[in-house]
Amino acid sequence: MPAKVLSAGLLGVDAYKVEVEVDAGRGVQNLFLVVGLPDAAVKESRERVQAALKNSQYHVGFKKWTVNLAPADVRKEGPSFDLPIALGMLQAVGELEARDDGEYLVAGELALDGAVRPVRGALPLAVCAREAACRGILVPAANAAEAAVVEGVDVIPVASLREAAEFMAGEREIPPWRVDLASLFDASRRYALDFSDVKGQEHAKRALEVAAAGGHNVLMLGPPGSGKTMLAKRLPTIIPDMSLAEALETTKVHSVAGLLPRERALVASRPFRAPHHTVSEAGLAGGGSIPKPGEVSLAHNGVLFLDELPEFKRASLEVLRQPLEDGAVTIARAKMSLSFPSRFMLAAAMNPCPCGWLGSPARQCRCTPHQVQGYLHRISGPLLDRIDIHLEVPTVRYKELTEERRGELSAAIRERVNRAREVQRRRLGGTAVHCNAQMTTRDVEKWCLPEAEGEQLLRNAIERLGLTARAYHRVLKLARTIADLDGVEGVAAGHISEAIQYRTLDRKAWA
Repeated sequence: MPAKVLSAGLLGVDAYKVEVEVDAGRGVQNLFLVVGLPDAAVKESRERVQAALKNSQYHVGFKKWTVNLAPADVRKEGPSFDLPIALGMLQAVGELEARDDGEYLVAGELALDGAVRPVRGALPLAVCAREAACRGILVPAANAAEAAVVEGVDVIPVASLREAAEFMAGEREIPPWRVDLASLFDASRRYALDFSDVKGQEHAKRALEVAAAGGHNVLMLGPPGSGKTMLAKRLPTIIPDMSLAEALETTKVHSVAGLLPRERALVASRPFRAPHHTVSEAGLAGGGSIPKPGEVSLAHNGVLFLDELPEFKRASLEVLRQPLEDGAVTIARAKMSLSFPSRFMLAAAMNPCPCGWLGSPARQCRCTPHQVQGYLHRISGPLLDRIDIHLEVPTVRYKELTEERRGELSAAIRERVNRAREVQRRRLGGTAVHCNAQMTTRDVEKWCLPEAEGEQLLRNAIERLGLTARAYHRVLKLARTIADLDGVEGVAAGHISEAIQYRTLDRKAWA
């Protein structure tokens, strides 16, 4: 009778249950067949598994091995099925009698000497074990802390095939791995950078404070060396701290992508992703034959920074439209369609012209007006409409660079941002909207309409600048955020005026 061991596979950012069935038939020579849509890494498990069994002093003899991974209509990938296959082979020949005190889900890659190597996706695998009502999950020791973040399931760390076999036979007791989730969460919420490092650029800091308070996207326009990248890297430090639910969501994405450091079981600080401008569409949005998360998903609940924005390929930039609007990216293939979470703040930076010195007092620009317009128009109007704040960042003056007084701490700015976000949470409570940037048209009409003087100011701006309907709504959302930072209920003319000032490219190049 075939042996059966429970395991799990990854599909998107979630895991699904896989039954590993092993049959040992008679044969004069050793044959090993894996069925159930395995990829190359799964097919190669036969060599790893047989070597690991031999070097762990287990003798299973010459058999006609048939390994079935059910459900058979979903493609399986990765080496995490090595350990369950090996345990199934031991059960099939009577070398191992599984314990009967509850079913365990098993995952792990085997080295040739029988050691168990870490796998990616330990967090979603543990979630799958809990949802399948398993008593526990056997994972590589290096993945134990990550899997133990999931409550309600015993996480059993194993370092070798023999350890796993003896535990499953009831011959060895391995205490479940425990973590203090609250302490782990608090210890991980640290940033190495701070806004106090930035000299000058007070208006830019104010604009980024407004962006963080309302979750708005921002584009910084300025010459080389003006501090655009420095400002962007410090943006995560003033966004409200992540909740535990957000940390688990973000950790799941990084775990599936195989980017979670072994020393960090939880991503509790806001992610900051800065892909190079040569990144492909698949690298940015995600993809592959079995889709994996891209940069927009790795920046989930954090900041995606695109430096030298016009240098990105047009096709790569256009894939940002869906995640910017929906907070998720959908990747469709012939046999499947997967959705990855991608709710992030977009921070982009660019020079004002190809040489970078247009409008700078430091050097003279060498570009013609036609070259400047061609450079700026590399960014499509629809993408620009989805960026709420267009911010000019001029060169920092020598006096500001050399002054001893440090800037305001990120903690102080974040405190004001938290107060504004709390106002928004109370106002938008009971809906799927969490901040002003996510408000629907109906929400804008209800909460963002300006007073009479502000309405007249906005009407004049629309007529002169030719703002689109989307830009009009984004100005109102910005004004609502500025009013929240000021702690007032109404949207006044001053709030509208400041919001319009953050539409630099509407007022200049696109006007």
